Amino acid sequence: MSAQSDIGESSKATPSGNAAGQARTVRSVVELSSDAVFPFLGSADANLRQLEQVLDADIHVRGNAVTLTGAGPDVALAERVVGQLAALVERGQPITPEAVRHTYSMLTQGVSESPAEVLSLDILSRRGKTIRPKTLNQKRYVDAIDANTVVFGIGPAGTGKTYLAMAKAVQALQTKQVTRIILTRPAVEAGERLGFLPGTLNEKIDPYLRPLYDALHDMMDPEAIPKLMAAGVIEVAPLAYMRGRTLNDAFIILDEAQNTTAEQMKMFLTRLGFGSKIVVTGDVTQVDLGGGARSGLRAAADILTDIDDIHFAQLTSSDVVRHRLVADIVDAYERFESEGERPALGNRTQRRAAQSRTARR
Repeated sequence: MSAQSDIGESSKATPSGNAAGQARTVRSVVELSSDAVFPFLGSADANLRQLEQVLDADIHVRGNAVTLTGAGPDVALAERVVGQLAALVERGQPITPEAVRHTYSMLTQGVSESPAEVLSLDILSRRGKTIRPKTLNQKRYVDAIDANTVVFGIGPAGTGKTYLAMAKAVQALQTKQVTRIILTRPAVEAGERLGFLPGTLNEKIDPYLRPLYDALHDMMDPEAIPKLMAAGVIEVAPLAYMRGRTLNDAFIILDEAQNTTAEQMKMFLTRLGFGSKIVVTGDVTQVDLGGGARSGLRAAADILTDIDDIHFAQLTSSDVVRHRLVADIVDAYERFESEGERPALGNRTQRRAAQSRTARR
């Protein structure tokens, strides 16, 4: 890949509105290798259309030449975005509109890490599908799991907290860093309805643990999972089943940790044994505890922040990797709760109490 630039004059008015002024423009040509052009453009030019949406510089592609035109800083940023995407293509990584957005976002944040390095970090591969971080915070989260014994992944829905933790667990099992995987959740929702569901206790709790099973099936041979579970190599259980145990040589994931009490969180963390690693995931904005109980995830964030080998990874709406609307929804709720004196939505019990007080006024 090569680039060349030149400076010209534009007939457009300057930003100050002086009609007689001339706005200086920059033109840069980036040469792609012939094999990189189609992956760079994407199917039906989807990547090019995404670039046109996010870049302030004009972009045109003819043959293997990418021409960028606009104000100097805009063209400089566009060159960096195109260069990083070209680097991803050279590494054999697929380019998607989502990758274009994340590359642009990382470069505009002024971070030191290369987007090409972030987006090409492979965690796990199965049947042609590779799991890798898609944002800078996700990569930092994955790196923290490698570097620390206990990691808290805190962020809104869709940021890959549980999915990436699960991928690291399967990777650790396959590379024999651990001998078993233990997946657990506090059965808050299930506990409200257990008496009304048919079947044994395990059958009643099973639907609540289904998201963990779904992630496992994405990463392992579905036929092997029942055998591994029967052998105790993989265990999926409610949090209450952890009490009184010491968990050695295991990769342990506590999901939906915002629905633990402070006492439950302490109980869980003290199950840690030798050769084990713990990842705790949760979203502190979606607490379903009743009776005004304080979330164990919030308590842990206040109590454990200064302890070595415990890391708190924060993910935000910019790390959402589901439908782009999920990030917009998360941001809209955050704005709603931060405007003026509007109260936070709180948990369900608090919302019902607030509605009851309003109705009595």
